[in-house]
Amino acid sequence: MKKIALAVTLASILSTNVQADALGIYLGGQIWDNKASGTLGDGSSQVDFNLEDKKQNSFFIAFEHPIPLIPNVRIASTSLETEGNTTLTTEFEFEGETFREDANVNADFNISYIDYTLYYELFDNDLLSFDLGLTGRDFDGDVTVSAQSNQGATSGRISVTEIVPMLYARTNIGLPLTGFNLYAQGNFLSIDDHTLYDYEVGVSYELIDNLAVDVNINAGYRAVKLELDDLNDLYTNIEFDGVFLGTTIHF
Repeated sequence: MKKIALAVTLASILSTNVQADALGIYLGGQIWDNKASGTLGDGSSQVDFNLEDKKQNSFFIAFEHPIPLIPNVRIASTSLETEGNTTLTTEFEFEGETFREDANVNADFNISYIDYTLYYELFDNDLLSFDLGLTGRDFDGDVTVSAQSNQGATSGRISVTEIVPMLYARTNIGLPLTGFNLYAQGNFLSIDDHTLYDYEVGVSYELIDNLAVDVNINAGYRAVKLELDDLNDLYTNIEFDGVFLGTTIHF
């Protein structure tokens, strides 16, 4: 019900006479080789756990249509998984557990999210396209901090289940007679002490382009910022960024 209510709200906000000029389904995915850096905690303090760099996956499906007033729909899934280790220089508390100074502690960051986006194509031609909409980002996952000592194991865990609204934008610039396109897209939010962004810039090449199906390969740079202030008791200032390689299929 929560997701249905969000979709209805976004549709009412975005209602306009801008529409797509054709019916289409888009499927895509990417492998993202990123670097993770930053701090996390539960509000009392945040610690740099020397987070590891890992490869992440992302997938999406989008549906565009020419029906007036009704927005296009895009659903994307991203996983952010990393882990780290550090030796504390001061006492640290996490979800009710106290970790002593000089303790060797581990962090396991396992957060995924699904973006439910409603958007309109403000421009749509071979040379320039521009989409604008709203996204409901549905976070799901957990962050665990643990340590092992002579007195036994200590572990604190925060689960994150929250939907956050974000602004969505995408633009595409075609390079005539080359098969190449330049594009940028992202979701953005800055409110109170929360700052979130998730954007990518890249180049795509048309491998197949006919009436039945279009197949593009994409490569570029992607960055995700999670500066969270009390999202289900979780506080973070973490960034994931790096290069990606993906593909998009258009029916």
